[in-house]
Amino acid sequence: MFPLERQAVISFLSGTVHRIAADHLVILTYGVGRRVNVTPDTLSGTRHGADIELVTTLVVREDSMTLFGFGTEDENHTFEVLLSISGIGPRLAMAILSVMGPGELAAAISNQDANALTRVPGIGKKGASRIILELENKLPKLAPSEQGPQLSFGGANQQVVDALVGLGWKEAQAADVVQEVVNDLGQNAGTSVLLKAALKVLGARK
Repeated sequence: MFPLERQAVISFLSGTVHRIAADHLVILTYGVGRRVNVTPDTLSGTRHGADIELVTTLVVREDSMTLFGFGTEDENHTFEVLLSISGIGPRLAMAILSVMGPGELAAAISNQDANALTRVPGIGKKGASRIILELENKLPKLAPSEQGPQLSFGGANQQVVDALVGLGWKEAQAADVVQEVVNDLGQNAGTSVLLKAALKVLGARK
């Protein structure tokens, strides 16, 4: 099997937000649109046409090259540390960072709080304990990050459902929760706002 590799070919990206989706941005740089997978926090802090700067990691596999972007060095470093753990790939690492920021994750590791990690889809008690064991002394003690401003980009309920399914939840469960948060926040709430709200509800129920 072709090993997963992380490369610093593109370690920083600066450009204009050309398109916003449920789990990624397309950033226009010198006439080229680059797709960058991002977390809900990053999505919620930007808007179409805005200038943006991201710290990035390029993940290379046999059949793909995927760029992941983060608003801070701490997020990017945490993502790379997570990828160093056996059994954690980019999808699960992004799911972890979608549910908790670097500071919250570092606190969970420091406090041996396995329950916090089980809020992430795909991580049970045993997996959480293993992650805590492997991440001890690997993550700096960070203050929990504040949420970025929540901006509305227009309704895209199916995109939110698809993003949740991509993070590991079942489609029926995701659809029910998305409908619930749409009822609370309104049909015109933005994709990133709905996604963050749905993640909060799902995390609390796990």
